[in-house]
Amino acid sequence: MNPAEEILDIVDDQDRVVGQAPRGEVYANHWRHRAVFVLARDPAGRIFVHRRTTTKLVFPGRYDMFVGGVVGTGESYDAAALREAEEELGVSGLPAPAPLFKFLYEGEDAEAHGGGGSWWSYVYEVTCDLPVRPQAEEIDWHAFLPPEELERRLGEWPWTPDGLAAYERLKAHR
Repeated sequence: MNPAEEILDIVDDQDRVVGQAPRGEVYANHWRHRAVFVLARDPAGRIFVHRRTTTKLVFPGRYDMFVGGVVGTGESYDAAALREAEEELGVSGLPAPAPLFKFLYEGEDAEAHGGGGSWWSYVYEVTCDLPVRPQAEEIDWHAFLPPEELERRLGEWPWTPDGLAAYERLKAHR
């Protein structure tokens, strides 16, 4: 299926479902929807970092320290977190990501980079001790970076603004 045709739940400011529409329509109309962010670490504690392909609908070519994506219509955040992590990392049999917190992302940058305006964002964490084979259509570069190196790269690389917002909240959450 074309990603723009995937059906998403449209939600209100309290994260209650108020309708459904294809992803492309949700983005074009800047309707609020749901997304998951999964921080994947290897057993050594390094963080999976990747660069999104230039064909992505949202924030193409940007770096991200999370795997994840939109929550499909009728799908739970937990199910979406596991599905998206396994898809983007190219693994199966991943343990269920641990839910950490939820926040409403409303970034100035969202519309300028093909985003859908705002989205409820649930942040998770998982340890992946499986060999990763990221989806070529989603990710064009990846590495597990020590947290210190990730911190150094924050000012150097162009990051997804929603991932950066989730990462800053994650650091404050700890």
